[in-house]
Amino acid sequence: MVSSVKLFLGLTILATLACTGYAIKCYQCDSITTPACGEKFEADEKLLFDCSRIAPPRFLQSFFPVRNATGCMRKVIETGIGKNQVVRSCYFGDISNTQVGCQADPSLPFAKQLSCEACPKDECNGSAAMAPIAAAILLFFGVARILA
Repeated sequence: MVSSVKLFLGLTILATLACTGYAIKCYQCDSITTPACGEKFEADEKLLFDCSRIAPPRFLQSFFPVRNATGCMRKVIETGIGKNQVVRSCYFGDISNTQVGCQADPSLPFAKQLSCEACPKDECNGSAAMAPIAAAILLFFGVARILA
C-alpha cells in the first residue's frame, strides 16, 4: 500500500514537471512605462506573461532556431537622462552563457547596458529574495525523503 502511494506521488510530480517544462512565466515590463517594475519591484499578476507566447527579439532570431524561452531576465540600461531603466522579460538563449542572450538591442545605439541577469525558473526576474528558492529546495528534500 505504501509503495503504491509513493509510486503515485512520484508519477504525479514527474507529470507536473513535464507539463510545465516549456511554459515558463516571467515578468514582462520596463521601469519607464511601469514605475512598479523598477529597482524596488512590486509584483503584479498583470505583468506576468507565458513566455511560450512571446517570440525572441528580432535581433536574436538568427541565433536561436528554437523559439522557446529558456528563462527570465532582468536588464539595467543607462538611458542618459539621469535615471536607469530596468527591463524584465523572457530570456532566449543559454542561461549559463549570457553573452548572446543578453546582448544589447542594436537599434538602440545610445543606450548603455549596465547589467543583465538570467535565471531559469518561473517569476525569477521579480524580486531578488531567496525565500522562493529556499522553499523549493526544502520541498525537493521533503519529497525525496518521502520517496526514499
